[in-house]
Amino acid sequence: MSSQLLIFRQRLGITPKTLHRYMMNLIKKAVLTFIMAISFGASNVAFAEDAKATEVIAHIEAAIAEIGKHDFNAAYLHEKAARTASEQITGNEAVVKQGLDSIIKAQIIGKSADEEKAIAELNKALGFYKSI
Repeated sequence: MSSQLLIFRQRLGITPKTLHRYMMNLIKKAVLTFIMAISFGASNVAFAEDAKATEVIAHIEAAIAEIGKHDFNAAYLHEKAARTASEQITGNEAVVKQGLDSIIKAQIIGKSADEEKAIAELNKALGFYKSI
């Protein structure tokens, strides 16, 4: 050890055992902080995906309500918004793809103004997104 460190340690009365304990506590706190930061970041990603899935579900339900009112233009806008939000979901790619395919089919069916088939297809998509 350097002479300055020895003098400093002697003045403060720090023993090697105390210094070792202090350093170990510092390392434990650093590791704990690092683990908490990683876990917080992972939970934010999961929360963002859940928020997007909730947004898609809300648009699909609104589209079903609009079709029930025979307003296919408003339903188309909700379906389009659901597609846009769906494309931003990064997890569960297979389920998202199936849900997106159902939304696209519902849009195509909606252009022909077939209420029952459009609602059935949207309900199918709704099931996919609720499973996320």
